[in-house]
Amino acid sequence: MCRSPVTGFTEGLDGVLLLILDIKESDMAKKYGKKASEKVAKAMHERKAGKLRSSSGKKVTSRKQAIAIGLSQARAAGGKVPPPKKPSARRASSHAS
Repeated sequence: MCRSPVTGFTEGLDGVLLLILDIKESDMAKKYGKKASEKVAKAMHERKAGKLRSSSGKKVTSRKQAIAIGLSQARAAGGKVPPPKKPSARRASSHAS
């Protein structure tokens, strides 16, 4: 393999360009901590088993909702999780009327 110092790409044996990431995990700040991934994994397993419930008591079937519940639980447990996204101005104004 031949490494190009300028582009950061490596040319494979068959001529295909492969992207090489030279960033160490310690150099790049993690967005989510270990506790967050554990809580999300647990919520996903509960959803697959049909045991995950929302705060209203209804059964959760949505994958996105299961992830949101897991992240919320991680936040409550003190895990490293960014704050939830705020609704955009357009969406907030349409709901207000």
